[in-house]
Amino acid sequence: MRFHREPIEVSEAQKKILSFIEDKKIETVKLLDSEGRRLAREITATSPVPHFDKSPYDGFAVRAADTSGATAQEPVYLTVVGTIACGDAPDFAVAKGQAARIMTGAALPEGADAVIMFEMTTENEAHAEKRVGVKKEMSPGENVIKYGEEAKEGDFLIPAGKKIGPGEMAILATFGYAEVPVFHRPRVGVLATGSELLTPDQPLSYGKIRNSNSYMVISQVKQAGGEPILYPSLEDNPDAAEKTIRTILGEVDILITTGGVSVGDFDVMVEVFKRLEVELLFNKIAMRPGSVTSCARFGNKMMFGLSGNPGACFVGFELFVRPYLQAVQGKSNPLLPQMQAYIGKDMPKPSSFTRFVRGKWKMEDGKPVAYPVGLDKSAAVTNITDANCLIQIQPAGRGIGGGDAVLLHLLPYGAGE
Repeated sequence: MRFHREPIEVSEAQKKILSFIEDKKIETVKLLDSEGRRLAREITATSPVPHFDKSPYDGFAVRAADTSGATAQEPVYLTVVGTIACGDAPDFAVAKGQAARIMTGAALPEGADAVIMFEMTTENEAHAEKRVGVKKEMSPGENVIKYGEEAKEGDFLIPAGKKIGPGEMAILATFGYAEVPVFHRPRVGVLATGSELLTPDQPLSYGKIRNSNSYMVISQVKQAGGEPILYPSLEDNPDAAEKTIRTILGEVDILITTGGVSVGDFDVMVEVFKRLEVELLFNKIAMRPGSVTSCARFGNKMMFGLSGNPGACFVGFELFVRPYLQAVQGKSNPLLPQMQAYIGKDMPKPSSFTRFVRGKWKMEDGKPVAYPVGLDKSAAVTNITDANCLIQIQPAGRGIGGGDAVLLHLLPYGAGE
């Protein structure tokens, strides 16, 4: 395979990646283990909610007809014939001239069709004489949560592909989904390349750098819903690299490598791609940073070759790897959300490719304004923590000026949290 480099646009690269979303793997997990996963099928109501008429308040279950003419000055007195706690199944009925003490969430007894709030009664008399004075005329159905009022059996509740959070957990529990069908969470191998790399616990030595990319990418993978597996860094040895990568590809669903995808003498991934005879989707993108970002298929497994520069590696993941991870887990709109904004300062740097600048946006005078954060270099790592967006700057010989319109790609991390 000749490793010819022909740059393609970002949108074309994204389309190529997302065209390989095949039949997504589905598995069933326990409800407690489903949080953060994506539903593999739509959820419908297995029963009506509520499945009995119930009270929303502490008070008295009454027949509305018996309260006719009741006022605070002239209460209507009813005989209290029982008490119903939440969870009770009432075994008595409320007849004419009667009432039942009822707690919040408890089932209405037969015969009752309204609930008078406790505060609207003469509760002291209820305790002393088994009678209660109702100080308000009631209407049928007043203060009653009716059978099936919230949902009827078979009602649509949650779409397939929705990420399970607190609200979804509550719905799943309410309707008895003790086991939940979810999309498979892909196993993602993370592998840095380069003989210059040290582990975080190793002391610095001249010419060496600590491997930050792997730990950054592991966090990105987790937040995109994948299960990352960290592998030891590869030295710039094509024979050893090929053997190692073949082994890793047998253990993971997706492989992400960082570094080694440029055109230097020691850029090992270029040689490995050749030896594996992969189906190359692209190996150059008309963007800065990260123009050498590459993607290939080995069998039915996706391989992403990201830049070794931290800033370019970060951008490459967000634009290409994250959408793929989200799509294989059932998300229908896997690309980063976009928003129109204005640039807050002049950025005169020219570029023949579209630039994606790590930035931070905020509201100023009622409109969104974005600013670059830190050093705008692909090797910069310290500004990633402050970014909540990627500022897209179209190719131009003069750059852009403060106040010009720009497109933002919103990051999911929430700078400053």
